[in-house]
Amino acid sequence: MLVQAESLKRIVLAILEKGGSSNNESQVVAEHLVRANLAGHDSHGVGMLPFYVKMLKSELLFPNQEPQMEKTNGSIMMFDGKRGYGQAVGKMAMEQAIEKCRETGLVLMTLRNSHHLGRIGTYGEQSIEAGMVSMHFVNVTDHFPLVAPYRGSDARFSTNPICLAMPGTKKQSPVLLDMATSRIALGKARVAINKNETLDDGLVIDHKGQPSNNPGVMAGYLYPEREDNPPLGALSPLGEYKGYGLALFCELFGGVLSGGGTIQPGNKRHDSIINNMFTLLINPVKLVDIPWMHHEIEEITSFCKKSPPANPEEPVLIAGDPERFCEKERKANGIPIDKTTWGQILEGGETLGLSRIEIEKMI
Repeated sequence: MLVQAESLKRIVLAILEKGGSSNNESQVVAEHLVRANLAGHDSHGVGMLPFYVKMLKSELLFPNQEPQMEKTNGSIMMFDGKRGYGQAVGKMAMEQAIEKCRETGLVLMTLRNSHHLGRIGTYGEQSIEAGMVSMHFVNVTDHFPLVAPYRGSDARFSTNPICLAMPGTKKQSPVLLDMATSRIALGKARVAINKNETLDDGLVIDHKGQPSNNPGVMAGYLYPEREDNPPLGALSPLGEYKGYGLALFCELFGGVLSGGGTIQPGNKRHDSIINNMFTLLINPVKLVDIPWMHHEIEEITSFCKKSPPANPEEPVLIAGDPERFCEKERKANGIPIDKTTWGQILEGGETLGLSRIEIEKMI
């Protein structure tokens, strides 16, 4: 089914408010989730709602939290998210960091103990809107590992995303690299399971460490209540040892330097999602002449995109282009929601007292 973004946002708002979120928090989280779908990142979009409902019921996610300042020293800011909605506490922590960066030129901000932060590119977009450059390293705790280390045969860490953001110019859109350090995010396996699709080569391994195309090897993490799940497999790291190395530094930067901890088994796991984020914010005004910077951005991106494409139907793109193209198409035609995900959203709403009929009237 195809659902227009505004209709989908109304549904998400209603479910979040039934879950106890204020109107303001519901607006922030709903906007974040729907924007992820618009950008083509369905793994971090509205399909996460049923999981959030489950976490609310388990008292592992707490609505209406504000990031608590734990330490501040010069350009260093350390926050605790108090297991609040990551989309909300993450936005508030970034707002404070951006405000300080306007003055200091450089901020090192960490956020620990936040529930799922969602699409990390959102925080890169937040810095871009303020004219800032940013770098984000994120790890995952309170959850069982999902990704195998290079040369390993079982999961030892999570998808540990990295985001790098550079403002654009009048001629060039912003450059935004937002990626998991695994070949795919767990949510993409969830989408494939829900659509009954197979995965491309190299994305997952089975319980023996062998390559697999079956997203079901990840079903035990997503749907542990099902009795017909195959033995647990793992996601593959991006670029073999390179992605593995980056994922480890997400643990070291995001987990250790934030004080939030890593996914090592000595730290408790409740089968929830807690994110810790290490962020560097840079005000380029303090470093270089902005017109010169804009000229260099335009020239280097143009130089890249003018490379003759190996496939004429697939031109060279810049990080952020695929999301922009997808957003334009989905705003025009609607956001695709598979039947399984839609059923899970309806069920989540029912769990909080919102009937299926009420939800379907919002489309």
